[in-house]
Amino acid sequence: MDAGISCRETEKRMKRLGLPMQKVKAVFISHEHSDHINGIAVLSKKYNLPVYITPATLQGSRLSLQHDLVKSFKAYEPVVIGNISVSAFPKFHDAAHAHSFNITDGDVTVGVFTDIGMACKHLTEHFAKCHAAFLETNYDEEMLENGRYPFHLKRRIRGGLGHLSNAQALEVFMTHRPYFMSHLLLSHLSQDNNRPELVHELFKKHANGTEIIVASRYNETEVYQITGSVVSFQKPVETPPVQMQFSLF
Repeated sequence: MDAGISCRETEKRMKRLGLPMQKVKAVFISHEHSDHINGIAVLSKKYNLPVYITPATLQGSRLSLQHDLVKSFKAYEPVVIGNISVSAFPKFHDAAHAHSFNITDGDVTVGVFTDIGMACKHLTEHFAKCHAAFLETNYDEEMLENGRYPFHLKRRIRGGLGHLSNAQALEVFMTHRPYFMSHLLLSHLSQDNNRPELVHELFKKHANGTEIIVASRYNETEVYQITGSVVSFQKPVETPPVQMQFSLF
């Protein structure tokens, strides 16, 4: 899902996780902002990877991609890659044609929900289906208000087409978390208007058995394995048969 870091950095992080690049079969693009597409052209060309992207996002991105590797997708129409099905749905964000994603193998569902201006019905309904999810916690409202950003940028961030605050994301989690959600990865934290320890403590108080992880801006997360409601870190120990693996770069 997206490729905002360089191909070289992606390769380094995959290697540190013990995952060969050959495991990557396709890339889905959520929207055209540079921090989501910077590495995609080189990554796709080097590894002959199909790129699933809407026509409007492709036009807005100005990406130079190999024509036969460009694949389109539509909201609510699942795309099957191996034994994984990827479903997109629209979201509120200041981009040409922005989408979030649910990924499932039929038994386990993982959601990728970042760059969201507001918690609309699309988000809450898909969040409620997830065994694990990446949920945007972009900014602390007080830090943004009192920070160095100019007013127009503050208005853009919190104006309904920007990003979810910690408080907005917590409301989604507390109200729409399914009982079987085992892991929540708090994602897309602002470098200037949030702190990992702040948002972790906020969610930990309401976790109720869900493991809370703050995804780093600078390093890959662990690889997690999910089989139904049973989750474990990828370690050299016996675990149940793996249904899905995920990590955040």
